Amino acid sequence: MGLEGKVCIITGGGSGIGRATAIMMAREGATVVLVGRTASKVEEVQFEIESSGGKATAFGLDVTDEGGVKAMVESVLAEHGKIDILLNNAGHSSIHRKLLTTTSEEMKGVFDSNVLGSVLCAQAVVPAMLEAGEGTIINISSLAGVTPGLLAGMAYGAAKAGVINFTQFLNAELRNTGIRASVVIPGEVDTPILDKRPVNPSADARETMVTAEDAAEAITMIARLPSRAAIPELVIRPTYLRDTSAEVGTS
Repeated sequence: MGLEGKVCIITGGGSGIGRATAIMMAREGATVVLVGRTASKVEEVQFEIESSGGKATAFGLDVTDEGGVKAMVESVLAEHGKIDILLNNAGHSSIHRKLLTTTSEEMKGVFDSNVLGSVLCAQAVVPAMLEAGEGTIINISSLAGVTPGLLAGMAYGAAKAGVINFTQFLNAELRNTGIRASVVIPGEVDTPILDKRPVNPSADARETMVTAEDAAEAITMIARLPSRAAIPELVIRPTYLRDTSAEVGTS
């Protein structure tokens, strides 16, 4: 039930949940393919994994670049002959959170990185998974996609709701093919995305949150399950639920 010999593509692999999951999966024997917009960040994680005896490759790539995504997947298949796991973790939020302040460019950017990027990566890997008769796609959403609010904002909440719906669609279309899709729905996680909020949470507030490593444990557990078992949806949130009303801001 380990990940020895598995090939895993992780988008948004340069920091936060993606980085933590890549390190954890590599520790369990997976070959990790790190994808991120900033090449230097994913290359740093690659070096960290390889320095510990793991196997990793890095691609500086925006997941909304359809041609680039296809080329990356073709390169992985040429080198390894298969793709066992896709973790769609890339995504970002907007600076503005409210209806009358959020720009159309922000809406498009948030939907592109969170939803379109996940779709493009799935389109690229599913043919190989269908041929193999198995595969795991794990999409990262947010509780903001379940319960919209001013803290996460309009664009991010709507995009993450789309990720949940997309995961359900994958399971409907790919039913009985051996491919399983899961959506992980975190509450507050202490990652660099928090720095984009109108009001940054305090150090004490961050202490109460789920860590990137906690989320990585949940993701890796899903990936580790034998192919006969699936977890379509998993929520992971802080045990301590704090009052965030003072952090909404005016944006």
